[in-house]
Amino acid sequence: MSLDATIKSTLDDSELKYDRRGEGKYFVTLPGTKKLQTNCWLVDGDHAFSVEAFVCRRPDEEHEAVYRFLLQRNARLYGVHYTVDGMGDIYLVGRFGKETVTEAELDKILGQVLEAADGDFNTILEIGFATSIKREWDWRVSRGESLANLQAFKHLMEPATPHEPGLTES
Repeated sequence: MSLDATIKSTLDDSELKYDRRGEGKYFVTLPGTKKLQTNCWLVDGDHAFSVEAFVCRRPDEEHEAVYRFLLQRNARLYGVHYTVDGMGDIYLVGRFGKETVTEAELDKILGQVLEAADGDFNTILEIGFATSIKREWDWRVSRGESLANLQAFKHLMEPATPHEPGLTES
């Protein structure tokens, strides 16, 4: 089976939404729960098969902490890794030998993209967008708007517990 046929068959069997955008290029939408969807390119290139998925725009703050999280997370990912583009936007990318891409392997790769993008999304937001999340929360509260899609960040709104001196401190 050709790589193009393998890609199409895997996507069809997985019932994923996708568009073929030219020879060997597929734009796939992976459904999520925290990140509602992850858009992913699958490309059968001249010399390799590649995957590229947008995860999140450039963080507003705590860049070093976000990048540290991504680098540490890279050590536990299968087949793909986090990277940033010239603007600082966050992606998952992977490059594979064309002969290694089977239906089972592509299913694992897509599963890893989805698990990482969806599973890490709230952590990335907590680290890199905490101030914006707090501002949005306060704005919604002041106007009586729904907080439903911000509930994952409710703990950011709780006041910090003041430090109480221990027995050895004076």
